[in-house]
Formats: sequence, structure tokens, C-alpha cells
Amino acid sequence: MWMNLINQADIEEVARKILQIGEIVVLSGAGISTESGIPDFRSPGGIWSRYDFNEYATIDALLANPVKVFGFFKQFIKPLSKATPNPAHNSLARLEEAGVVKVVITQNIDNLHQRAGSKNVVELHGNALRSRCMKCLKVYPTDEIETNKYGFPPICPDCNGLIKPDVILFGEMLPEEALKKAYEYSSNAKLMLVIGTSGTVAPASGLPYIAKKNGADIVEINIEPTILTKDVTDYFLQGKASEIMESLKEKILYGK
Repeated sequence: MWMNLINQADIEEVARKILQIGEIVVLSGAGISTESGIPDFRSPGGIWSRYDFNEYATIDALLANPVKVFGFFKQFIKPLSKATPNPAHNSLARLEEAGVVKVVITQNIDNLHQRAGSKNVVELHGNALRSRCMKCLKVYPTDEIETNKYGFPPICPDCNGLIKPDVILFGEMLPEEALKKAYEYSSNAKLMLVIGTSGTVAPASGLPYIAKKNGADIVEINIEPTILTKDVTDYFLQGKASEIMESLKEKILYGK
């Protein structure tokens, strides 16, 4: 059973629920960042409708033709580095500061939660503004890689390993520690706030089900209903993440 909550009275209901429960777990997807100018990669007109991910976004493609793939990385990462947090990111950071948000588990690689001020962020798919040597695992700022400071494709000066953006490519395993934390937080959640995710990309898509199975209330914020809406969502807040999160923050912190 789910409720289509579209007005301030309904947002007040969710705010009261969050205040009753206390610390909440947040799961964010591409929809939270579209208002920061970052397109949903899987949407019509998104990057995967214009590029074949098998050629540009798999670990095998990178190793087979690093020059081609790094050329793609450069144009792929540029809009991410220029984007700024929107009110949804800022509201979550403020709620974490107030002790309401326990953790943000994100599928996004844009670093916007951290730039907004969120401290406890679990990155399931990595972070495009960070790069890492595939051999010695040394971390480099991606903006240094973009300037060809370490060559093209970039090579680690310490070990001669290939440096790549610290994101999970198709064919790679998700970070074990991040995945472990995501499962633990989801299993122990009393309320999970799901923002801007389609609920179709595993393993993140399974986290709301884990939370629900263990007794959590699921609050979903999305422009349109998703597969989660009919399966596990208890409260569906339909609309822009920035507007709804700003309203929730004001209700929770100030009763406005």
C-alpha cells in the first residue's frame, strides 16, 4: 500500500514520522542531481543513448583501448566537475548536521553530497572527481588527470600503473566495504528515505527491500512512480527533490 502525497499537509505527516523515528537512512540516485544539471545517464537523451557503454564504460574496453576510453572520460566528467549542490543535497547535509540523517547511501558519482556538507556518505559506484592508480591504488585528484599532468592516458609516476577515475565500470565489482556498509545500514534502518532512484539498478535497487523486510518505513521522493512505489513504498512524495527536501527540512527543523 502506498500513498500519493502531494501537498504540504502530507509533507508534514512524513516530517512527523521522521521526527518520531529519529535517525534515518537515505538512498539517493540520479534524480537528486538532475536539478544540478547532471542528466540521468539512462534517460532518453542520456549518455548511454548516445554512446555504447560496451565501448566506453567497461573495464575490458579501458584495458583494450585506454586512449579511446580516456577521451570519453574527459567529456563525461567535465559537467560533473562544474555542477553545484542543489537544495536537496543541502537539505540532507543540514539534516545530518542536526542528527536526523544517519547516512546517505548514493549511487551517484558526482561528489555533490560531500560538497553540500554531508559527512557520512557511502559511495556504491565510486567518485568521478577522484582518480586511482589501478596498480598501487594511489589516489589522485581527477582535475590533475584532466590536465594531462601524468600523460594521456595517465600513468602513475610511482609504479607505472594506469590511473583511472575512481568509479565502478561495467564488469567491475562494487567496493566491498561500501556494499557491506550499505547492507548494514539498510538492515538496521527504521525509516529509509529514497530519493531520485529508479529502483532498477542492482544491488542498490535491493536496499529498500532489505530495509522494508526488517521493518522500516519507506518514503520515496520521485518525479514519477517507480517499481519501488508499488512494491515497498509507504509514503510517495511526487515532485522535484529540491522542493520536497527543502519543505521537509523546514518542517523537521523549524516546524514551518
